[in-house]
Amino acid sequence: MDVRDELTEGRRAIPRLGRAVEVNQTHPPYATLDAAGAEVEPVTAFLRDLALGDSSPLTCRSYGYGMLRWFRLLWLLGTGWEQATESEVAVLTGWLRSAANPQRQRHRADAPVAGTVNLRTSKSSLCAGYAPRTINHALTVISGFYEFHADQGRGPVVNPVPRSAQRRRALGHRSPLEPTPLVGRARLRQRVPDRPPRSIPDRLWDELFSAMNCDRDRALLEIYVSSGARAEELLGIAAGDIDWSGQRIYVITKGTRRGRQSRSPRRACSAWPSTSTRPAHRPEASRSGGPAAGPSVR
Repeated sequence: MDVRDELTEGRRAIPRLGRAVEVNQTHPPYATLDAAGAEVEPVTAFLRDLALGDSSPLTCRSYGYGMLRWFRLLWLLGTGWEQATESEVAVLTGWLRSAANPQRQRHRADAPVAGTVNLRTSKSSLCAGYAPRTINHALTVISGFYEFHADQGRGPVVNPVPRSAQRRRALGHRSPLEPTPLVGRARLRQRVPDRPPRSIPDRLWDELFSAMNCDRDRALLEIYVSSGARAEELLGIAAGDIDWSGQRIYVITKGTRRGRQSRSPRRACSAWPSTSTRPAHRPEASRSGGPAAGPSVR
């Protein structure tokens, strides 16, 4: 069995050469380095184009790590990035389907087995390998890399990542008002199962809600849940970003990353404004007749 077959079956590891690092510049904010610590210039040009296209720094970081994985495979196979074909992409796809994901390693003795279902929350733990979405993302990164260099007159004539001609025809002139048609997947693309929206059972929600110590915490919790905002957006909320009278909260969205856009958790805002500013308990009167000193909720 040669190297390619061993990689496809997940029986051989890809050497962890090089690294993706954050650099002191904006275009791009991340760079991919080879084993000698030098920047991989084709990747830097690709990431610079992403950054100039207003992609977020996290997108550049994700694409940088995706290109690092691809170049590690090419270095192992002794293939230049300009000579890469669908054969190398198939090897990477097989390796991702078969190899163990080091980020899924369990270090605690009481950690659940990969893929099992939590009986309390009804959620399954992550599998030991790479998820289908991760494999498809890796193919998207490689395809975009070669598409960029093809526009610059560099790289192979044919993109090594297969494309679906049926999908291109179906989506090429589709109106955004029309429903998205169901088309076949391109070769090497993984089937991604539909997953239900993330949620917690009602009993756990009641348990979490009752664990709040005061009405202020209950109001904030219900606002966060009913607004539909992302966790990253909610973590950036300050006290001045909640408009009780206008029944809105203001967050920095993932897409714009600038300014603040409003979310309207109307039911929560209308139910809690009169109680959320009250203290958790009413302090008893002191012996001198005045109110006793106690903690206040602001």
